[in-house]
Amino acid sequence: MKKLKNSELNRISIDEYKAAEKTPFIVVLDNIRSQSNIGSVFRTSDCFRLEAVYLCGITAQPPHREIQKTALGSTESVHWKYFNSIIDAILDLKNKGYQVYAIEQAEGSYKLGEFTPDFSKKCAFIFGNEVKGVQQEAVNISDACIEIPQYGTKHSLNISISVGIVLWEMHQKLIN
Repeated sequence: MKKLKNSELNRISIDEYKAAEKTPFIVVLDNIRSQSNIGSVFRTSDCFRLEAVYLCGITAQPPHREIQKTALGSTESVHWKYFNSIIDAILDLKNKGYQVYAIEQAEGSYKLGEFTPDFSKKCAFIFGNEVKGVQQEAVNISDACIEIPQYGTKHSLNISISVGIVLWEMHQKLIN
């Protein structure tokens, strides 16, 4: 087995990425304070060729040096939009026909592995602040909550890890 070189990975250009069909998902970041986490989300969103990333509240916007360190240029390929309020972002998505899911530990939440959205509609997934999670007001108007099962003492994952887990699971369900 030989490790592949970057030149052997068949990467597409930014222009090809922008013209390519997208996975019908949008990631919504609700008051994310770590710019490293924001950059990681952009990079993961590029990997899955998502439609967009919505940035809300205190979430920093590109271009920003700290975001770029982890984004590795993906802020140039992934479409993004900023909203002052998470509620404005959710209403925008719902007006466009998206199903909106808060990724949060909540009463009545669906366990990630047991939940499959209606893929005839596009999906948006809200990820919340590193300390406070998704705002209750956003949970209230989301279509449902999805929870990543956790079995240790912390019951808390880094946001960039949560985004990767959720997108992987939803992408696998979408393509299968």
